[in-house]
Amino acid sequence: MKTNCNRGVATVVLAAVKWGKTERLHIGAATRWSRLFFCRMRGRRQGMLVTKSTLPSEFELVARYFAKLSAGFPGAYGLRDDAAVISPSAGYELVAKTDAIVGGVDFDADTPPDLIARKALRVNLSDLAGKGAVPRAYLVDLIVPPTVNEEWIAGFAAGLAHDQAEYSIHLIGGDTSSTSGPITVAVTALGEVPIGQIIRRGGAQPEDQIFVTGTIGDAALGLCVLRGLLPTLDPASASFLAHRCQLPQPRVALGPQLVGIASAGMDVSDGLVADLRHLCTVSKLSAIIETRFIPLSLAAVAAIGDNRQRLVTALTGGDDYEVLFTARPEEAVRISALSRSSGIPITPIGRMTVPLPRDEPGVAVLDDLGEPLHFASEGWTHFDGNG
Repeated sequence: MKTNCNRGVATVVLAAVKWGKTERLHIGAATRWSRLFFCRMRGRRQGMLVTKSTLPSEFELVARYFAKLSAGFPGAYGLRDDAAVISPSAGYELVAKTDAIVGGVDFDADTPPDLIARKALRVNLSDLAGKGAVPRAYLVDLIVPPTVNEEWIAGFAAGLAHDQAEYSIHLIGGDTSSTSGPITVAVTALGEVPIGQIIRRGGAQPEDQIFVTGTIGDAALGLCVLRGLLPTLDPASASFLAHRCQLPQPRVALGPQLVGIASAGMDVSDGLVADLRHLCTVSKLSAIIETRFIPLSLAAVAAIGDNRQRLVTALTGGDDYEVLFTARPEEAVRISALSRSSGIPITPIGRMTVPLPRDEPGVAVLDDLGEPLHFASEGWTHFDGNG
């Protein structure tokens, strides 16, 4: 990425855009472009036999399904160039975020393609919301096996189109490739915040209150529904939780309104306890939260019942995509007003504290009796086998 900054205003050329050069495409084994989309040619790549796809060429698919998603964004050049250009509004700076979702890890193989696209986009928009950023544009990398057909691509593009309209953003580029493994979608989302006012993890102060938007645990319990682990749950609750698992609701409109209110913040993706610990670590503070204050949906309450382990799942399972933030106690009135005006619950769940001498920053979760809960794992990580 190249930047040219003048008094905090940057023009950014995003060199990750690889959709273009149609006039220079030469089909052949020596040309990278001929191998970019689902391997139209037979052959071996990295020692692996690739099955021939029935899809049109990459460039036909881009023209047919994706180019229209860049309409209205001049710096995208209709997805016919090697890079896109984006400039923040006057007095703003760009915020960039990238995240990937993988079949079998973040979604099931039978998930409809439009929901896959929308989840891939929304998990990134949630991060921008947690930083107080207004979303502007995004890039998408799509890696799929040869079994994917054109109908699937059309559904995927339709999902992107749906959320572009909902969140007023544009596709400005991306890349495509094939794999013998699962479907993988990586999105880079770009937003903007007033210069110097991004909501970081590291700004919390002792005695700040801890707040969270929406409800916690729906997605983790929804995964239990999808895995058939809650067979006695009533159908309405099961459907609600499963939908929350498959399609996050990022707080895109609310996040930017927290600028100037929140002292620290982030979105909840790895689990409430784990992400609060991340915030504590950077702020060099500890946190105390109480389970009786944790906002739960009626469906989650029905799923948990008196099962303590399901409560732990709700607190640590992740994929909530709510905003977790801290603020001074005197901001409570403004936060309450913001909750009413936005129609989104914002709940105080605890407070920040100074760690005891020689203690590391950490999170204490107290049950209804004021006793600390203990967790085998505080949340999701990809590489320690906690699942």
